[in-house]
Amino acid sequence: MSFASLGLSLPLQKAVADQGYDTPSPIQAQAIPAVLSGRDVMAAAQTGTGKTAGFTLPLLQRLADGERARSNSTRALILTPTRELAAQIQESVVTYGRHLNLSSTVVFGGVKINPQMMALRKGADILVATPGRLLDLFNQRAVNFKQLEVLVLDEADRMLDMGFINDIKKILAVLPKERQNLLFSATFSPEIRTLAKGLVNDPVEISVTPRNTTAATVTQEVHPVDKKRKPALLAKLIHDGGWKQALVFTRTKHGANKLTEFLEKNDIRAAAIHGNKSQGARTKALANFKAGKVSILVATDIAARGLDIDQLPQVVNFDLPNIAEDYVHRIGRTGRAGASGKAISLVSADEADFLAGIEKLTSQRIERTEVEGFEPDQRVPEGRASSKRPASSSRPSRPQSPRNGNSQGRSSGDRNDRRSDSSASKPTVRRKPRPARPRSSASA
Repeated sequence: MSFASLGLSLPLQKAVADQGYDTPSPIQAQAIPAVLSGRDVMAAAQTGTGKTAGFTLPLLQRLADGERARSNSTRALILTPTRELAAQIQESVVTYGRHLNLSSTVVFGGVKINPQMMALRKGADILVATPGRLLDLFNQRAVNFKQLEVLVLDEADRMLDMGFINDIKKILAVLPKERQNLLFSATFSPEIRTLAKGLVNDPVEISVTPRNTTAATVTQEVHPVDKKRKPALLAKLIHDGGWKQALVFTRTKHGANKLTEFLEKNDIRAAAIHGNKSQGARTKALANFKAGKVSILVATDIAARGLDIDQLPQVVNFDLPNIAEDYVHRIGRTGRAGASGKAISLVSADEADFLAGIEKLTSQRIERTEVEGFEPDQRVPEGRASSKRPASSSRPSRPQSPRNGNSQGRSSGDRNDRRSDSSASKPTVRRKPRPARPRSSASA
């Protein structure tokens, strides 16, 4: 199958070829014809599957003909939960629309609003936005939706998790009733289906990945370790492995800052990225990471879906997430586009329930590997949930974030961690014998 066979125009085929792509991914093969047909679409696809191009390419083709956006108007609105993801989508719009006479702009919180208002005066055929900043601009009459033809909700499940449901409802209330709706989500949870009832009309439903599974290209491993010794173990793994690039997840913003400082003191180039950082600082940290000026990017879950990094070799869960589905999204940042990747989790005894929840959700046991010199005083239970049926994809209720753009992607409250011990000896990996019981038959 080729992009030409999907019905894309020559300018779009050329733009795709310029990027070195000749065969569409499964989500692209199904979504592009569905969007071009004018039908509403409801698609489940995880990060790294090519879903952004799956809606960007047909959207550009649909808008190529027709009246251009007038002042302060937009013809297509793409809503997304985080600033990083918004910037990534805008980059894709520019890249694939380079041979078309279409305009686009991106708006999000954390930066001055006036330049965004000035950009919207010219009109934008495609507007990429986070919900909070979009409402601010609408309330100031900087944008209207009189010409709107298409609405895209990307990472819809993440927007619900981050407390944007009221913002989304307010935005939907002011949009024209006659429009095409495209909803993309990692899963079709009950909450997503409830949202879809008031959004899509007789949609084409697409699902290209099994629910709550991890990519087969990602090797997963758990290093049991006492909590206070996690920083020292991570530093040793980085030094001994000669890691040039790794994305490390912490549960809190305070934890991200503290770990970054520790790594810097141990001659490891690191930077932190989270909701309390200014947009300029976050953009600079990501740019330095991609350019190789920074080896380790320490992030809270704001980065789990918003970062687009090619060939990322490894992801580290310094802290396990307390929501099992977030583990799937975190490690989805590696092993993309068929490349191999590694996901390492540093797990202390107090995270045993989180680990059990992850193994229950993914129906697989994750290999435990103790590192010599870092054997934990308190043992982590051995895969007690791996033989059970997968958990429901519905999530526990969690507090909603405030609506303004500066609050997007905030992690949970900071905790005071005990001081790290950096005096441990150099580790070597020692594998524990597996328990004599059958493994789950579910695919990795």
